[in-house]
Amino acid sequence: MIQLENLHKSYGTGSTEHEVLHDINLTIESGEVFGILGSSGAGKSTLVRCINLLEQPTSGRVLINGFDVTNVQGRQLASLRSQVGMIFQNFSLFQQRTVLKNVTFALEIAGVAAPKRIERARYLLNLVGLEGFENRYPSQLSGGQQQRVAIARALANNPSILLCDEATSALDSTTTASILDLLHRINQELGVTLIIITHSLSVARNICDRIAMIDNGRIVEIGDTEELLSHPHSDILKTLVHNATIENHRHKDISSHDSVIRQDKLAIEDSLIREAQ
Repeated sequence: MIQLENLHKSYGTGSTEHEVLHDINLTIESGEVFGILGSSGAGKSTLVRCINLLEQPTSGRVLINGFDVTNVQGRQLASLRSQVGMIFQNFSLFQQRTVLKNVTFALEIAGVAAPKRIERARYLLNLVGLEGFENRYPSQLSGGQQQRVAIARALANNPSILLCDEATSALDSTTTASILDLLHRINQELGVTLIIITHSLSVARNICDRIAMIDNGRIVEIGDTEELLSHPHSDILKTLVHNATIENHRHKDISSHDSVIRQDKLAIEDSLIREAQ
């Protein structure tokens, strides 16, 4: 379980101080797929980075399984981060390391013996659908394949929590769907708690059990995903749902128009063929 209590995060001091997160109170259950939804600049990435202390909260507490980790340092902090995996929008792979060595990196740092870390890496690459890709380099992979490597690397230390910061934003819709399917399978099979940071209603709807809507550093509503997206209360979520509905209609209209054009072309081609005969 993850609990955030009265969490604040500010940058700068005095007249230059800028508060990014304001009084965040949030509980995420173990094994849950939890979404943090918001537009650019809302504070969602800062929030998730406070969970693994890549950002130090200005005030408030972060508790993991009842243990206050807010001020841990040294070995305790390293141990915390080994239990909280993270994947990013831009994959953040080591370009000069092979796929296998990207996945084993964290295990090397932890001092795991070579045979064991290679065995673990091969198991994870098989789990994410990249068996046989061990000796390739990131530049030889598609975006979706690179994200699969990043997921395998994030799972190397067998974390109980996986933070996904806009993990599908750089991917096309088909690849996004396959990555979300993989993350869902990891949640179901390994019991890993997933925290999904996204600006996409589609991503939230397709994978999250619950979501929190964040706006200007404040959580404005929280609840069951389908319930919130079907009956939003905050102005910001109402706007996002409205805009997404318009966009979906636009895509349908374009698809319908393209279909009519294709049918007209086929009819003309058939007519020309008949005349030629």
